[in-house]
Amino acid sequence: QVQLVESGGGLVQVGGSLRLSCTASGSRFGINAMGWYRQAPGKQRDLVAAITINSRTTYADSVKGRFTISRDNAKNILYLQMDSLKPEDTAVYYCARGLGVGLPIVAGPGTSWGQGTQVTVSS
Repeated sequence: QVQLVESGGGLVQVGGSLRLSCTASGSRFGINAMGWYRQAPGKQRDLVAAITINSRTTYADSVKGRFTISRDNAKNILYLQMDSLKPEDTAVYYCARGLGVGLPIVAGPGTSWGQGTQVTVSS
């Protein structure tokens, strides 16, 4: 079972940038698709971006053009570069290893999740 740990969250002003990282231990990302999700208070957990081992990507409409997902398969690290941040980006961000290899990413029972990292964008 892979253990995922997110880092890089914090408090940033509107228009600022953050880079989130997700590292794996216990197992490798493998060929599975990887994704970033976020959950704001009182809301469901939503997909932000996902990436395959071949770097095919998909993004939520709300973050297209502002966020960039990438992965370093050799180092087992997943990244999320977040630019032009808005107050509505405030949430706990989670990384996850999908159950399959392709997109759309598939998450469900058996999906490995990190503990989350808080991102707060102040106006």
